[in-house]
Amino acid sequence: MGDVLAGIHATWEFEPDSVLIRFERGIRTPKLFTALRERRIPHEALESVTLTPGKRGTVVLHAVPRPGADPLMEAAAGQLKDGCDPYRLVLPAERETLAEYYADELRALLGPDTAEPSERYVVAAPELPQSFKAYDGKASFDGRQVSFRWFWTGASSAKWKAGDQTFPLASLCGVEWRSPEVFDGYLRLLRRDADAVAPQADQDPAAVVFGLGYGPVHESLPFAAAVLQAIRGSSGAPVPVPAAVASAGRRDPADIAERIRHLGELHRAGLVTDAEFSAKKAELLAEL
Repeated sequence: MGDVLAGIHATWEFEPDSVLIRFERGIRTPKLFTALRERRIPHEALESVTLTPGKRGTVVLHAVPRPGADPLMEAAAGQLKDGCDPYRLVLPAERETLAEYYADELRALLGPDTAEPSERYVVAAPELPQSFKAYDGKASFDGRQVSFRWFWTGASSAKWKAGDQTFPLASLCGVEWRSPEVFDGYLRLLRRDADAVAPQADQDPAAVVFGLGYGPVHESLPFAAAVLQAIRGSSGAPVPVPAAVASAGRRDPADIAERIRHLGELHRAGLVTDAEFSAKKAELLAEL
């Protein structure tokens, strides 16, 4: 088709084998859209296309993804609000006829097995590396391993006892993401050798918990999607890792600074002795 349909917060470009979605940048644009920037959706990733009335004089063109085709939607597991769904294009009602035309054109390009789950991810996950701050620690993923570095002021005693965690990709079989917009949000890594019953997220060294201002959707969901795609890719072709990431041998200075700040807060509150503060600070600085 090669045509462009501009809506609110996004523009869809219809190509012979895919739809290229470019998200706008702006104060009112959902932060998830801004973080994603653009996404290419192959026709084989779609189950159906709908056009329905929206709110306040709008219509919504919705390209419904097939189960298992997109790691982002797989990780979201139906928890995204409509306004943050990257497969929905909101248009003024006066463009309904044009939107219907493109919906029909797109439907005609869908294959006969669209109702079947996809056997592989055909939509690319967000680029590496990925990281975000949770309430109790910082999560990082470089394409080879996931790391959790605990914060003094947020991590439970169980997590401090276990120490900072590093999970090689080969040890993982999935990711569980519970939206930070609901009560008790968290991101949990599913390990191949884990017990059948997982502990609560705040006690589980394989999980980080969210909270007010921590682990927002636009940071933690792309992280979960990147890990999911890498896990599935590890069973076949190797996951590409940027050269700068693969060769990095030192810790992120911003991460070290954050942990020293938390340590200082505990010291000022009298929860850490002078000797403990000096020893731990020196240990952290040695990691730079």
